[in-house]
Amino acid sequence: MEILWGLMALLMIGFVMWPVMARRRAGIQQVAPGDPDAADPANYGFVRQELLDVRMPGPDQDLLDVLDLVQRSQDHRSAAQLLAGTETEGEVRWQRVQAFAGAAALELQQRPGGVSESPGGQWLRVWRAEAPKDAGGAAVHAEFLVQQAWRTSSPGTDDFRIIMEEARSACGDAALLAPGDPIPYIIELSVARGLGYSREEFEQLWLRILDRAPAHMGAHLAALHYWCEKWHGSRELAYSFAEAAAARAPQGSLLAAMPLFAVFEHLPEVNLVSGFYQSEVVTKAIHGALFAVHAARPDDPMLAHVRHLLIFFLVRGERWGEAMNQLVHVDGHVGALPWTLTTDPAEDYAIYRALAVAGYEANGGSPATLMH
Repeated sequence: MEILWGLMALLMIGFVMWPVMARRRAGIQQVAPGDPDAADPANYGFVRQELLDVRMPGPDQDLLDVLDLVQRSQDHRSAAQLLAGTETEGEVRWQRVQAFAGAAALELQQRPGGVSESPGGQWLRVWRAEAPKDAGGAAVHAEFLVQQAWRTSSPGTDDFRIIMEEARSACGDAALLAPGDPIPYIIELSVARGLGYSREEFEQLWLRILDRAPAHMGAHLAALHYWCEKWHGSRELAYSFAEAAAARAPQGSLLAAMPLFAVFEHLPEVNLVSGFYQSEVVTKAIHGALFAVHAARPDDPMLAHVRHLLIFFLVRGERWGEAMNQLVHVDGHVGALPWTLTTDPAEDYAIYRALAVAGYEANGGSPATLMH
């Protein structure tokens, strides 16, 4: 029990320091790996913290192989080929566009360039120059601009607006190259949030997406941000949007998990009530997400996103066994909410994993009893 109480004390610190956890996610201090009270992830086949992949929520080996090749060779052609062979309406293409854009943005941040070196992400500029009619390259460029705006400037500043206006134009160019592709419009959802589109403008944009991909989970998550209280909506509007999406979700769709994401976006700044995560609104959202996970295809590319958020809520709700059942499916990759809101996603994820292990074992669980 000493392990559990020690870890629960750390969790209570997190409740008191919720502004840091909820908005900046600096994380709770974790027991040192060599400490005798530290949970050993190897006992459950879990990946050590330093080996966790922060680039994506789940495995996509084709993407990883191409990313490695592009960054090593600075040749965009393999990325263009991968996107050209990826289904236009599906979630995988959207995730791959985000990954390529993020890789280019990170390269530029690490190597801004100068007199003696070319800037990072040069392969994306070459891609656009050599293949201006390539719809995949156009989409990656538009998403790159969006990520640059959020990474390098603050909403409301002139720099932010200039980059976002450029991104808006790039979205229009990408849409013209692929009229049936929802991705340019999904990218524009972030532009709409950043530039503060009117509700009428936003609804028109949303209808274009619904015409092309009505059950696209990534699009719904991007749209949810606009309706949140901290942006251009309210808690009620966000909950209504999420619940409507869940209600019309086709069989096997992960849209049934949308209310859990709405709850996460509106967690209280400070929460001193230990039973909050067992409250009716949270419990209902968790059950909806669990139902969605059980009904979804095992290869649904959005499944890992839902499982990661479930881990956060299940651990805070002290539902240790259920949290462990989600962990065995996603462990190894941590590029998803809520971990990506922290400066060290692997550390934040490892803290929750350690809490789940400790709680599970304190209630009689062991590696032998965990279902895989």
